[in-house]
Amino acid sequence: RSESYVTLALLDAANDRDPVVQEQVRKSILTLGNQQPDKVLSMCQDYLLKHPKLVVGHRVVILQTIELVVKSRIDDISYPKIKSVIQLASDEMTKSKEVVPEWQQAASNILVAVGNKYINDIMEEILGKFQPGVLPHFFVVQTLANLSDSNVYGMVPFLNAIMGTMLPMLGMTKQDNMKWVFSSALCRFSESILEYLANLDKAPDPTVRKDTFSSEIYSAYDILFNSWIQSRESKLRLTVAEALGSMSHLMAHDKLEEQLPKLLPTILGLYKKNSEHYIITKSLCQVLEASVNMGSRVLETQIDGLLLALHQQICSPVDFSNPPTVKNHNEVLRCFTILANTFPDRLMVFVLQRLENSNERNRMGSLAVLRHLINSSTSIMETKKLLILASIRQPLADHSNKVKKRVVQVISAMAHHGYLELEGGDLLVRFIIQHCALPDTYHRPPDPEEVTNEALRSMCDNTLHLFTTTVGRLTDVLWPMLLCYLTPNQYASATTPLCKSLILLANKKRAAQEASFIINFNAQGVDTHTYGHDVTDEPSPRLRVNAAFPFRCRGHGAPSLSLLNALSPNIHPKAEPLWENEIPKLLSYLEGLFKYTTVMYFLYRCIGVILQQCYNKELVRKQLQEILISTRHNDAIERTGVAMGIGLCASSHLNGTLEKLEEFGKSDAFRKASGIFGLLKDKNDVDVEKMKSTLILCYGYVALHAPEDQLLTRIDSDILQNISKNFNTKVKHIVTPLYILWFKSIIVVQKYSSYWLSSGQDHERERAVKTTAELLQFYLDNLSVKNLVTFHNLGALVGRLSPRCTDPNPEVRRAAIDCIYRLMYIQLRYEGFSLDYKDDSVEGLLDVPVFLKLTLFLPLHSLCLQQLSTLLFMLFDGLVDSQSNCSRASSVILNTLLKNRGAGLQDLVPEMLEVLHNRLQVIGEEQVKVAIGQSILILATQHLQTVVNTLVAYPLPYDSWSCEMWMALGADSTLALQIMEMIIEKLNVMVPYVDKKESMLRPGLTKVATSQPLAMTCALREMMLNGQSADAVAYVFPKLFSSLLVRLGSSVGVQLPKDLNSNSIISDCKTTNKMNVINFDVCGVAVEALRILLGRAQLDAVMKPLDQEGAWDKMKDPQQHTTGVTLLSRAMAKHAGPRLPAIVEGLCPSLCNIYECQRITVTAFFSELLNHHVVTELMILDMLMNNMMERITDTCGTVRMLAVRGLGNIAVGSPEKVNKYAKELLAAMSSGMEEKDDPGKLITLEAMSGMSKILLLENSVLASMGFLLLYGFTQRSIVMFCQENDEIRCASIMLLGNLSKFGSGEPVFKDQIHNVLVSLLLHLSDPNPQVVKACKYSMRICAPIVGSEQISAMFQNHLLEEKGLHYGEFINDLTKYLTVFSFLMSFFLSSGLVMLLQDPDPLVRVKAAEAMGHFH
Repeated sequence: RSESYVTLALLDAANDRDPVVQEQVRKSILTLGNQQPDKVLSMCQDYLLKHPKLVVGHRVVILQTIELVVKSRIDDISYPKIKSVIQLASDEMTKSKEVVPEWQQAASNILVAVGNKYINDIMEEILGKFQPGVLPHFFVVQTLANLSDSNVYGMVPFLNAIMGTMLPMLGMTKQDNMKWVFSSALCRFSESILEYLANLDKAPDPTVRKDTFSSEIYSAYDILFNSWIQSRESKLRLTVAEALGSMSHLMAHDKLEEQLPKLLPTILGLYKKNSEHYIITKSLCQVLEASVNMGSRVLETQIDGLLLALHQQICSPVDFSNPPTVKNHNEVLRCFTILANTFPDRLMVFVLQRLENSNERNRMGSLAVLRHLINSSTSIMETKKLLILASIRQPLADHSNKVKKRVVQVISAMAHHGYLELEGGDLLVRFIIQHCALPDTYHRPPDPEEVTNEALRSMCDNTLHLFTTTVGRLTDVLWPMLLCYLTPNQYASATTPLCKSLILLANKKRAAQEASFIINFNAQGVDTHTYGHDVTDEPSPRLRVNAAFPFRCRGHGAPSLSLLNALSPNIHPKAEPLWENEIPKLLSYLEGLFKYTTVMYFLYRCIGVILQQCYNKELVRKQLQEILISTRHNDAIERTGVAMGIGLCASSHLNGTLEKLEEFGKSDAFRKASGIFGLLKDKNDVDVEKMKSTLILCYGYVALHAPEDQLLTRIDSDILQNISKNFNTKVKHIVTPLYILWFKSIIVVQKYSSYWLSSGQDHERERAVKTTAELLQFYLDNLSVKNLVTFHNLGALVGRLSPRCTDPNPEVRRAAIDCIYRLMYIQLRYEGFSLDYKDDSVEGLLDVPVFLKLTLFLPLHSLCLQQLSTLLFMLFDGLVDSQSNCSRASSVILNTLLKNRGAGLQDLVPEMLEVLHNRLQVIGEEQVKVAIGQSILILATQHLQTVVNTLVAYPLPYDSWSCEMWMALGADSTLALQIMEMIIEKLNVMVPYVDKKESMLRPGLTKVATSQPLAMTCALREMMLNGQSADAVAYVFPKLFSSLLVRLGSSVGVQLPKDLNSNSIISDCKTTNKMNVINFDVCGVAVEALRILLGRAQLDAVMKPLDQEGAWDKMKDPQQHTTGVTLLSRAMAKHAGPRLPAIVEGLCPSLCNIYECQRITVTAFFSELLNHHVVTELMILDMLMNNMMERITDTCGTVRMLAVRGLGNIAVGSPEKVNKYAKELLAAMSSGMEEKDDPGKLITLEAMSGMSKILLLENSVLASMGFLLLYGFTQRSIVMFCQENDEIRCASIMLLGNLSKFGSGEPVFKDQIHNVLVSLLLHLSDPNPQVVKACKYSMRICAPIVGSEQISAMFQNHLLEEKGLHYGEFINDLTKYLTVFSFLMSFFLSSGLVMLLQDPDPLVRVKAAEAMGHFH
């Protein structure tokens, strides 16, 4: 039957590699087992028997499935089947003498599951393998132990006999694993017996007594204790100890009493031998409990050792992230509870003595025990209250916050049990309040377990709140005691929690109208009940002061006001109505105030401004003294406000302020930590350091605001010297020189702020130029030249002064012309001319408009190369002149010089370009920027190769100024054409990347870009951005397009080199912005260049679809690169057809390139072109087809895949040409579907898609295809149904539908359709909608072949591509037709599901298994 066939298939698939599938198979077998448990169990049993060599993992899954069926349907399984399952599980469990845990545990679990109902049958089988004198299998003993856990009432009656058989075996056992399992079993047996005895009312045999097992238990104890517990194996020792603990409850009293002197020390000794203590403590606790229950007298002799060991354990740190340590801590406390019930006095003396030990861990452990005993042993501790109160005083003085935290916990426990009402309880309340006033922790502790002041303070705040709200008996203790803590200064920081508690207490007493609510503060020494606290001070003044400074002491203002309101009847009868009206308004106002520190920051600055305007020097000194003394130096914001206020004051009272600061630095406040007692650090050290910080900050703001004329004389003596005194010695030698250097740098900058010749102030420039003119005249008048020499400074001086000839100030212009005039004559004197010689050209400078004359004169003058180069570089400086007229003049003179003399400056070209690059960074004048571009063009006209090589070597990515330089080269169409052709030629021959091994630890090579081609691509991009390059771009468009497309292919997945700018000629290339490098993408540069090319060529129609479909991003993505190139090719074919022949011709050579990436890109481009009829119209079809045929045998699988795609595309693009290439096409598709070297089956996918396109054509080529060829295609397409790739599944299903048109008359083809019908039906619910559509299409086409008119009609009516399908109803209706149609179809369905269990997609395997689960 088909159900058997399905179950068998599921058993075969039970060990699927995917755990999700494995789980679904198990569920499906369980589903079938729930319907027919006997049959499924029989099949599982037969499967295991027929496959004795089945891998362990497979056997385990089947055994686990049997266990599930048994657990869920044990009441419905026949008794004979139960017997056979027991036999099977027993055999599987003991088949291997070696221990194979996973396998044998699975078999054991079956026996345990069956044993919950059929315990007698299980015991009959198990005891058959548990014979006297023979050591049993490990899992026989383990199964007995597990049975005693799962079926207590069924197993306990057997345990006496089992232990009787087991005892002789214990002596025979030599292996540790068998000792372990026997010890574990004895532990489980003992626990089962104890549970049985504890619930005798539910037990089947209520006559069972503990002494029934005492003899056997003691015999087993003897072996475990005297032999096995001494084992070297830690795991065994712990298991033996656990067993001894459980067994101690079942031992005879006299035997246990006899063994205690040896047993207890032995258990305690295990602490030293094992790192994990929980099991040991658990066992010890059980032994103690058993001893106490029987009233042991021997236990008293062991009490001292027990207490010491337990105390050592309780003192061990608890790791709350490690559960065993937490469990151990709790078990230790349980041991103390047991001992407290028997030896309360000795235990209490022991614990309280340990409190006197100042060791932190000892004290913390003792406090933990004390807290536990107070909470758990209330009646026993009742008589010890006064003793505990007296003893707790010593830990109150401990300095450790960890200890204090434990003390607070103990006090909290004591409060709930009536300790605080007794004499001495007030000290504990005071301790809590003291620690509510703790200061902040100034240095964060390195130990993460350390308790900070903040944490301890918060804990005390909460504890005080709990006293008030949850411990009702404390109300009369705390009221009015807490009032006396409001006034002393040492409790000021505790005001907020105190007020909150007092408000609650007052409201409670006021609401209950208790007489004790009213306190007469005027009475002499009002006693707060019995504790001796006098409330002699009315709290009202203190509370009002608090309200005046509401944000001090953790914001005590609002609570103080609220408490005033609550206490109003105690203050004055008339205060109550007034305060009830006004205080809520004040509280509302406080909520809207800024934080205290912010307010004080503002106020101190206000004081500084007021003192700035004050003329009374004595008043200023007094106020400064008050500010410095009252400042909260620990508050950084307040310190800053004080320093700023004093700085503002210093702007009018520098001398007085410096004197007061020096006086404050010498005051007693800074000497608290000095002297021999200062060696012991206390909190004053922190305050002193903060005060020093305030003082240093004050000096800083004084220097900032002080008058400049007074400051310079006081810097070294009064400011820096005092600052240095207050730095720590560790940093003093570093910081002080820095301050000196900083102050002196300011002085230098103030004195010499800029070069006066280019000053922004007219009078400064005028004076500077006139002074220069006078100096030059003096020099000329006194010049005496004995030998002919060169005036080397001429270039520098002319370069500096010539821009001033166009200065907006006429006086500057005239003086600058005079300077140039005198310089020219100085040069003539150096050349040998006499003092009275007059040169017409020089004299003309005074008559002709100076700027015109200057631009004509300078280039023609016989300047030597050194003078010329100096002049040029001075003019470069003039480009950034503060006066725009002068910077423009510099650019005009510069370009005139370059045109006339630039041809001889080849060696200076790289340096000049670098200077121009630097100047571009600071020039804001657009006209000057244009002139610089003209300068670069002039240089390129004269030295093209040098300019291009220099700019290409600039650091990548190009900064905006480098980009401007390249764009400038695009302004001249002729020059741009030369540069583009030069770059294209180099790009076509240069190595685009190199393969490098990135790491010795990582396999494979990484593609790393070579710098020069990358730089050239960037250069092309920038040049094409210039609109004037359009003519050049149009002329070389095919070459540019081809070159950039190939460059794009070479850039995909290529990384930047780590030494990107190692060959850069720019000196500061190392300063390239790292963020720019991070955002610099090798492939992105090529894509952007290609995009700009299309825009510059006015191909907007091409760019629009590419932008809409995200083609540019896809081209950059290695996974989607071919998709992006396909979109580009499609757009070019549709909108730029006439340009294609030249582009194709330019791309063809790259198909034979050694770089796979280039061949992939070009093949993808050609492949899509074949999808369009334009290639036939342009007569390039044959060229493309020939190239595709050649690429079919390419070494790269992706190229082969794209070639197959291209060949298939001809059926769409040029269907009339299919007959011409029919033979080649079919051969290509056939070889593509049989491709062996195709890991992702992508070639197969394209072959199937291409074949489908061809089959859709009704022409003579199909008539020539024989049936065998069609059948071969069918077989190969069916194999692809189970592929994980959605597209492959879709294509294979479509191909099957198209092939069925031509094979409907063949019986073999009909059988194939029947075999894949289940697969098609399952894929109707495929997660991919395209696969679903393909299924609908193929099933409609194949419907006539199925052989049923009803099914065919159903397929035709319901399986429409765009129509929705209710899958469940469709399958239900179809199943009815299939059942009526043929019993044979049931076989086809089941065989189809079995086939799908082999599908590589886990989801399909899961669904197939799920479907098989319903096949009943």
